[in-house]
Amino acid sequence: MPRELRVEVLHVVGPDEDDEGLVPELREVAASRYVLVCRAGGRPSWLDRIRAFVRRDPIEAVTVVADEAAEEGEELSLTVDETAIDGVYETVARD
Repeated sequence: MPRELRVEVLHVVGPDEDDEGLVPELREVAASRYVLVCRAGGRPSWLDRIRAFVRRDPIEAVTVVADEAAEEGEELSLTVDETAIDGVYETVARD
């Protein structure tokens, strides 16, 4: 079931790039698409960062497989669907 996800892009792996860090299952899902490693919830404010540091609340990272490229540091609002891999989502077309 699709859901909305707001993220900040931390790292991008293009379809023509060979990133040794990708597990075989993720390579299979990504095929000829972009792999976006993101921070869930978007870019936090400085105050939120300090709170997270003091509380030892780690960044929630998610991986999104997308048809379109994105820039590192960009904030996106995406409609995604879960894949069989935990923490990996696939973008779905908006109607």
